[in-house]
Amino acid sequence: MAELRTLVVVLGDQLDLAASGFDGFDARTDAVWMAEVADESTHVWSGKPRIAMFLAAMRHFALALQAAGLPLHYTRLEAPGNAGSLAAQLQADIRRLRPTHLVMTAPGDWRVLQAIKAVAAANDLPLDIREDRHFFTTVREFAVHARGRKSLRMEFFYREQRARHGVLMDGGAPAGGRWNYDAENRESFGKNGPDGVPPRATFAPDEVTREVLDMVERRFASHPGRLDGFAWPVTRAHARLALQAFMRERLPLFGRYQDAIWPGDPWLYHAQLSAALNLKLLDPHEVVAAAEAAYRDGHAPLASVEGFVRQILGWREYVRGLYWTRMPDYVERNALDAQQDLPAWYWTGATDMACLRDALAQTLTHGYANHIQRLMVTGLYALMLGVQPKQVHAWYLAVYVDAVEWVELPNTLGMSQYADGGLMGSKPYVATGKYIQRMSPHCAGCRYDPAQRSGERACPFTTLYWDFLMRHEALLAGNPRMALQVKNVARLADAERAAVRERAASIRRGEIGAVGA
Repeated sequence: MAELRTLVVVLGDQLDLAASGFDGFDARTDAVWMAEVADESTHVWSGKPRIAMFLAAMRHFALALQAAGLPLHYTRLEAPGNAGSLAAQLQADIRRLRPTHLVMTAPGDWRVLQAIKAVAAANDLPLDIREDRHFFTTVREFAVHARGRKSLRMEFFYREQRARHGVLMDGGAPAGGRWNYDAENRESFGKNGPDGVPPRATFAPDEVTREVLDMVERRFASHPGRLDGFAWPVTRAHARLALQAFMRERLPLFGRYQDAIWPGDPWLYHAQLSAALNLKLLDPHEVVAAAEAAYRDGHAPLASVEGFVRQILGWREYVRGLYWTRMPDYVERNALDAQQDLPAWYWTGATDMACLRDALAQTLTHGYANHIQRLMVTGLYALMLGVQPKQVHAWYLAVYVDAVEWVELPNTLGMSQYADGGLMGSKPYVATGKYIQRMSPHCAGCRYDPAQRSGERACPFTTLYWDFLMRHEALLAGNPRMALQVKNVARLADAERAAVRERAASIRRGEIGAVGA
């Protein structure tokens, strides 16, 4: 090969042969650089499913690059002399390969961007960071939308994107005459539970993936999670099959039951496509187009399709824009001054609260929980307990196979934990155990009663809800969306307030909730 001109840096969440980093690639003078490094699995204590997801997808993408004839310098985790971090490995390979330029598609993690910039500067190498075409909206376009706004609301941004991209539009009006069908998408399964849910689209690990699974079990034996049921799509071809299966089998009822929970069934009608999207095995443009086609063809009702499109074209784009326009300060936000440690049983699932036990068990087994479990079970409990937001962020980033910081951090700190003080969401999402009782049958088999806020059988969610309102009463009084809840807490007698506070303190000390407590 001739003298190396350009080294194209490809990260583990940039597995797209059509990425901008490859524009103008010349196999005679350019090469691709990829590296598996331990630091990406240990800077947060990543769960085994997440580690395996990234590494298996990376190794398959390396094979796709080679099949496409692109010269590749790829360092495996177990390679002798692996430098251990992206920056250190890139530095070592720059010394060895001596490129004249570095090129990359814009990364999804502020920490990684700063590390690569530092390496380029230290070696006096030009670094060409190119726009990520994976998204509908650029960060600069989001910044224009956000300029001058004291608070940001996804709904307004989402409507702009629908109109701009012509998605679910009939002329200049939204399909069906309404922008939002959220009110139709809040049903529970009722006492009889889900009936006829299609089986999950699974993909048996091939030789490449099995090699990764074995290596992760050995190298990361102390990390949380299990791999015996690993069946995620880790190639573009399998991700496409998963997309087609969702559109065919689950989308029609996705909207109606998108907020429902059922014990022992993590998949229900959810898409399970976020990991493939975030690793760039799927493009959101093709996903949104497939969903709209399902509506136009009469295969899926508008409420379901609109609810799904809102997650992709609206929420996903919105959180990315917020992340890149607010970092690096955003990660430090803690508007409620929450300082409690995350309970240790979040890493093991050893709790006697039925809803949390189920959500944590499936998270550790599959690296997956649906959005309502993340927001209104694991996230809700951490918020009302008063857990330090950065600890909650680190847990979410560690345990879910779809976790990349640009999407995980705003969802956790902003939407789930209200740590940004209302920049992202107009109010804290707090509720008693009665919400979980409405959306699932968990409470029927639980030792705690969601109707009680104090006493031996009081549901910790309910106790912590009232305690949260009391602790933040002055702050919440100025929020019009919290007015009714603040009025309700003001009616509590002094004796009941004291009983709630006493039980909440016991919960924070770990005397309630943990198995054996």
